[in-house]
Amino acid sequence: MKKGVLFSLIFFICGLSGIIALVINNFFRKVEVKNLLFIDKVNLNREDFGRKVIDISAKLGISPNWLMAVMYKESGLKHTAKNSWGGAVGLIQFMPSTAVGLGTNSDKLLSMTNVQQLDYVFKYFEPKKGKYKNYVDLYLATFFPLAVGKSLDWVIESKTLSAELIARQNPATSRGSNKITVRMFHEYALRGLDKYVSLLV
Repeated sequence: MKKGVLFSLIFFICGLSGIIALVINNFFRKVEVKNLLFIDKVNLNREDFGRKVIDISAKLGISPNWLMAVMYKESGLKHTAKNSWGGAVGLIQFMPSTAVGLGTNSDKLLSMTNVQQLDYVFKYFEPKKGKYKNYVDLYLATFFPLAVGKSLDWVIESKTLSAELIARQNPATSRGSNKITVRMFHEYALRGLDKYVSLLV
C-alpha cells in the first residue's frame, strides 16, 4: 500500500473515531437528571450532582446510569461513606493509596461536597477511557482494575493481595468462597439490579 493511501486511510479512521465519540458524547448529554438511576437516593445538591454525572459520563463515553449504579452499589451514593475494612471512602470507595495517587487524601475527599468529589471520580476512570464496554466493566475497574478484560474464570488476586484475603474482605461477593472470580463479581455487580439490566448494558 502506498504511503499516501495509508496516511489517507489513517486520517479517515481517526476522523471517523472522532465523529463516533462526538455522537456518543451528545447522546449521553441528552439524558435528563430526573431519569438517572437512583437519583432519588441523592439527598444533597441533587440537580447539580445529576448534571455533573451526565457531563463526566459523556466525557468518558459511558452511560451515566452505569456510573450511578456503581456509586449506588459502592456507597449508596453517600459521598461521606467510609469502610472500616481498609479505610475506603466516598462515592466509589477510594482506597487511601488511590486517593494519594489522584493528588488528594481520604480526609480531603470526605470534606468535599458530593459534586466536588465527582471530579476525582472522573479522574479515577479517565485513564482507561474507551475500555468500559458496559456497567460491569466500569464497576470491575472500581473494584479491581487488574481484572478488567480478564476471562470469567480468572481469580481476582495480585502479587500483594491474595485471593483469600480479597474474598475475606468482600463477603458479599465471595459468599463463603475462599476466592472471587470475575464471574462471581459479575453476579455480585448485577445482584438486586434485575429490573435495571436493560439500562446497564
